[in-house]
Amino acid sequence: MLLADSLFGLLSPISKIVMLGGIISPLILTELRISGAMILFWLASFCVKHEHVPHGDLLRYFFAALFAVVFNQGTFIFGVGLTTPGDASILTTSMPLWAMLFAALLLKDPITGRKVLGIAAGAIGAIILILNSQSLQTASGVHGSIFGDILVTCAQISFAFYVVRFKDLIIKYSLVTSMKWLFTFAFICTMPFLSTSLARVPWAELDYQTWAGIAFVILGGTFFPYIGVAIGQRSLKPTVVAMYNYVQPVVACLAAIYLGLDAFTWVKAGAVVLIFCGVYLVTHSRTKEEIEAYHAAQAAASAAAADPAERVKK
Repeated sequence: MLLADSLFGLLSPISKIVMLGGIISPLILTELRISGAMILFWLASFCVKHEHVPHGDLLRYFFAALFAVVFNQGTFIFGVGLTTPGDASILTTSMPLWAMLFAALLLKDPITGRKVLGIAAGAIGAIILILNSQSLQTASGVHGSIFGDILVTCAQISFAFYVVRFKDLIIKYSLVTSMKWLFTFAFICTMPFLSTSLARVPWAELDYQTWAGIAFVILGGTFFPYIGVAIGQRSLKPTVVAMYNYVQPVVACLAAIYLGLDAFTWVKAGAVVLIFCGVYLVTHSRTKEEIEAYHAAQAAASAAAADPAERVKK
């Protein structure tokens, strides 16, 4: 999980470097990421046991691909192209907050006081970060854009909806099977609109640095992190897996500052603290099962106290 989230954290600054040349647009980079990951997961599927997916589940994978890949990656890459890498990675930590909201609406998961406090802290931190980026100018002349921050936030909302709404579908099959179909349908959805743009890219003019950045976006920013997360989910408790998400903005900010793509400000530091506190409160709130178990135990204790025979036994 440490390796996976470190790679995710490096995705923002490296994507920014790839797009700074002006040849690779956000749309082109998104399509390269989708098609590259699709090819890699199909190759990986030949090395594992084949799983048959019925047509009904394939249709659900299509809609899952829209929220998990097309809307998520598309708006994220566009957002990174318009804002600073540090802001983009910091905003990615808000995803658990949106997931909690969708879980309450779709799965009737209870919203506790701690969760409400966490949402408020995270929302305030995100708003401060977005408003601060409107007037931010880094040492390298890279401006933060409020529209870019909003796009990155929309990417988190899209992925949070996917995590909640399609959880049963994803755990039904292996990671390789799920990712293979997700990226396949995402490729089908995006390729008709981008085939002409891909053909017009002067690939021969790309330098070594740009090619290396594209390779990292596909391998290090998509394929390997998904494998790492799957291993972490099998070996660690869910809370521990979620806590490693905090590695992303730390790695991204350090890398962006080192590369001259971002700058440290105390306002940004305060926003980071608020978002981290909000995510911490939400991820450490009691689940629906824990609340129901607590009430059941309380009811059992009350019933035992009211029964004279039980008191005699004690």
